[in-house]
Amino acid sequence: MTDMMDVFNQFFEMVPAVSAELKDEAYKLRYQVYCVEVTGFSNPDDFPDKREYDEYDENAVHYLIRHRKSGEYAATTRLILPDRACPARPFPLEAFCDLDETLVPQSINRTRLAEASRFCISKAFKQRKNDAQTLTAIDSANCDSQAYFTLAERRVFPHLSFALIACLIKGCCENNIDHFYGTLEPAWFRFLSSAGIHFTKIGPLADYHGLRWPGVIKVTDLLEGVAQKDQQLWNLLTDKGRFIGT
Repeated sequence: MTDMMDVFNQFFEMVPAVSAELKDEAYKLRYQVYCVEVTGFSNPDDFPDKREYDEYDENAVHYLIRHRKSGEYAATTRLILPDRACPARPFPLEAFCDLDETLVPQSINRTRLAEASRFCISKAFKQRKNDAQTLTAIDSANCDSQAYFTLAERRVFPHLSFALIACLIKGCCENNIDHFYGTLEPAWFRFLSSAGIHFTKIGPLADYHGLRWPGVIKVTDLLEGVAQKDQQLWNLLTDKGRFIGT
């Protein structure tokens, strides 16, 4: 059986955005997605330099997914870390959602709590329905128009979301994070649950860039849930256990 992680790595790579240059690539991709491709998320006039960023980026670790053949960046996400000098400092989810404190696990240590956000994939790399067996050019607005996706590459596109989750898990393990917040559209919440990723809802649906559930998940619970459903997906999320030191 072809291994999901090996196939993904054939066409893409996960890149920690540790330099100023790589962070700039993440901000540019976020602008493309949130200000150009997604209507109503962010106002492009607020970002005249065509970089989408906010005050939380300085205290976050950032990741990119790079398409090996073209060198273009297909996806990005960030993990907002706790302010260990002031653990009570609110995360964006806490500031913008009406949380039910009785639903938030009381065992969470705020110095080991983070928030996943700016989870996005360029439109050029999303799965297409009408490309049959042909080669499909990358949209020239996003990538070199001479670059093409093969059928094998396009079959990997649905794995990009899980690769971003793998980046978040890597970020959690490297920064001593046990739990992380996320805001999830209802369809995304159901999709993740079907894969064994069970966020705990901690408040009502909030109008936060569209209707979303505020949720929290423990990293070990996430991985145990996936392991029970799909060992190949677990391998992708953990780099066959290397992210979590097994």
